[in-house]
Order: sequence, then structure tokens, then C-alpha cells
Amino acid sequence: MSYSKILPSAWLHESRAILHLAVPLALTQIAHMAIVTTDVVMMGRIGTDALAAGTLSSHFYWVFVAFAMGTLTGATPIMAQHLGARRFRKIRPVVRNAAWLCLLLAITVGTAAWFSGTILTRLGQEEQIAANGQSYLRHMVWGLLPGLWLVVLSEFLVAHARPRAVLFVTILGIALNALLDYALMFGNLGAPELGLDGAGVASALVNVFMFLALLFYVLRDKRLCRYRLLGRFWKTDWAAMREIARVGLPIAVTEVAEMGMFVTTSLMMGLLGVEALAAHGVTAQCYAVIFMIPVGLAQAGAVRVGRAVGAGETKGAALSGWTAVAMAGIFTLIPVTAFWFAGRFIASLILDASNPGNADTLALASSLLAVASFFMLADSIQITARGALQGMKDTAIPMVIALATSWGLGLPAALILGFELHQGGQGIWAGLAIAMTAASLLLVWRFRNQTRSLVALNGARSM
Repeated sequence: MSYSKILPSAWLHESRAILHLAVPLALTQIAHMAIVTTDVVMMGRIGTDALAAGTLSSHFYWVFVAFAMGTLTGATPIMAQHLGARRFRKIRPVVRNAAWLCLLLAITVGTAAWFSGTILTRLGQEEQIAANGQSYLRHMVWGLLPGLWLVVLSEFLVAHARPRAVLFVTILGIALNALLDYALMFGNLGAPELGLDGAGVASALVNVFMFLALLFYVLRDKRLCRYRLLGRFWKTDWAAMREIARVGLPIAVTEVAEMGMFVTTSLMMGLLGVEALAAHGVTAQCYAVIFMIPVGLAQAGAVRVGRAVGAGETKGAALSGWTAVAMAGIFTLIPVTAFWFAGRFIASLILDASNPGNADTLALASSLLAVASFFMLADSIQITARGALQGMKDTAIPMVIALATSWGLGLPAALILGFELHQGGQGIWAGLAIAMTAASLLLVWRFRNQTRSLVALNGARSM
């Protein structure tokens, strides 16, 4: 396929379509981070022990939640392809069976959360901290199932290119979460003072509210109510559920593998000392906020590719995928340049530069941001290429690539560069950059081959 033959107007039209999806999706991801940040700030006001218990238990919990959410993501390309093929009657069974899959996932994740104190204690964590964290999660877990149902409804709206409702509900969730934290954690506004447990209750209530608000919107919207999503809700289709799991499980494994890589590198940085770990935390926080831009582009690319594949527009699928990848690379150049030339200023937004005790940490964070600029460029390309492949329901090979590059290449490189070659924190982040560069090259190559195969297959069918 020759992309030189595609008119500039086609590229421009596709860029606008992807931006229409990606901007609210990226803002939604940032909004979710704001909810978590609010919890952390409130926990810190209770005390160090509460912050330690809340952070430890939530990190443990979110590994399992990330797996569940990754599995449910498999519903997005399936719905997108049905929409592209105008198989509208296939949409409700996907949503219904994804909702039943939520129940199975919630039982598994909820069990791990319910007994998290025992598990964390056996992993060597302080018994009282683990017990306090377990109590917090036992309150939070009551909002798990509505939270997973919220994911399914969000995927339904994203597949229909209607992400703004998700963003609006999430912003309402930020405000409600802050209000409930203020009331329940500290006993304000006539509420009981529950401390850390109050944060768990607040999170559960916010999940219930956000799910019900989004459900109300879907059921009342003139274009979406025709699906009658609650109709025959009791009917399960194991074949449809298996398809969601088949597409989604590799996504879940990929998410957890990459999360595990970052957790492991944090442990490596901890071996280098408190200053190195603090600088790593600053770098990771700056990186996480900016990275929501390519995440939004990847989600948008997955939907656009899925709808094109469903419609049999193989060249359109290729155009959508390459546009998303190109846009991710171009947009990332702005923060990459800022990380490289203004790393110290960016780090000082988190660390107090006027405090002499922060001087060494600030200098190290600045150097880590420079290394992270290479990592971010490669990471942006690989996640959007992976999103484009998800739109084709191609998730197994990308999972293998993620495991091979992160655990087979990135972590060994980080160990060698950071400790054997004595490059410290810069060497550890360079190891991550090597992993993401390899992943981006392999995933771009995979998408190129998949699009060529689709175009060739479509051409053979038309003969």
C-alpha cells in the first residue's frame, strides 16, 4: 500500500477524528489521576501511618484492578468492529456479557482485597500497616463491581465516539470524592470520623455514583437508548464472553507486566538510596501526567481502526493507525523537549528548589527527566501502535512483545547499566528506554505487516 497516494485532506480528516476522541479520553485519564491524588493528599493529613497503609494497600489493589480493567478493554475493539459493519444488534450482547464478566472479575479481585492484610504480612510488610490497609480496602471493595460496570459503559461510549460524557461524569466524581473524603475521613459536615476507612467508603460511593450517572445518560440519550442495554440482562452468552476474554486477557497481562516493570525499577532505585528513590518518584509523576496524551491517542486509534476493519475499509484502518502513531510522536516532541532542556524547572514544581536539602535530589531528577525524554518518545509510539493493533483484535503477539521487551530486555539492561556499569538512576531509566525502543520498533513492524495482510486479503476477496 502506498501512502503517498493518500490525499492530504484524508490525513487531515483522520487527524481531526482522532483528536475528537483522544482529547476527552486523555483528560478523563488525568481526571482519574486527580481522584487518586486527592486521596493521597487527604491520607497525608491524617498522618504518616495512614499514608503508608493507604499507599501500600492501594498499590496492591490496583495491580488486580488493572488486570480486570485490561480484560474488559477487550470489549472495545469488538464493539467498534460491530459498529463499523453496522451490526448494531451485536452491541447489546457484548455489553451484557462484559457486565457478567465483571461479576467474575470482581469476585477474584474482591477476594484478594478482602484478605490483603494477610497476604501483605506474609510478604514481609509491617502487620499493623497491613491490617489498616486491609480495613481500608474492605470498605473500598463494595464499589468494585459498579466501578467495573463503569468501565464497560465507558468502553461502550468510546466505541460510539462519545467520550465527553465519560469526562463530564469523571469531573463530577473528582468533586464528590473530595467532598466525601473531607467529610468521612475527618468527621466534617456532620459525618462520622472514619479516618482511613472513610477514604474507602468515599471511593466506593463515588464509583456507585459515577456508574449510575453514566447509566442514566446512556438510557436517556436519544441515539443510545435504542440499544435497551438492560433488556434481557439475565441472558448470558458464553461464546461472546469468551471472545471478550480472548481479546482482553492479553491486554490485561500486558498492563500488569508493564506495571510490574515500573514497580521493580522503583525497588532498584530504592537500593540506590533515599535521594535516588525521591528523584525517581518526581520523574515518574511528571511522566505519568504527560503520558496521558499518547494513552488517549492509543484509545482513539483503537476505536478508529476497529470501526474501519468492521466496515471492510482496510486502507482506512491503516490510515487510522498510522495517523494515531504519527500524532503521538509529534505531540510527544513538546514534553520531550521540555524534559531535556527544562528538567530542573519541571522537577522544582514538585520539589522545593529553595530548600538546600533538596539540591542533590533536584539535580538527579533533572538528569532522570533528560533520560526519560528518550523513553517517552519510544513509549508513545509503542502504545499507539499497540492500540491500533487492538483495533484489529490483535492482542496476543503484542503481549509477547511486551513481556519480551520489558522483562526480557528492559529489566536486565537496567540492572547492568544501573549497577554493573555504575550508572545509577540514569542507567536504570536508560534500561527502560531500551525496552520501549525495542517494543516500539517491533509493534510498528507488526502493525505494518497486519495492515498489508488486510489490504491483500481484501483485494483477493474483491477479485
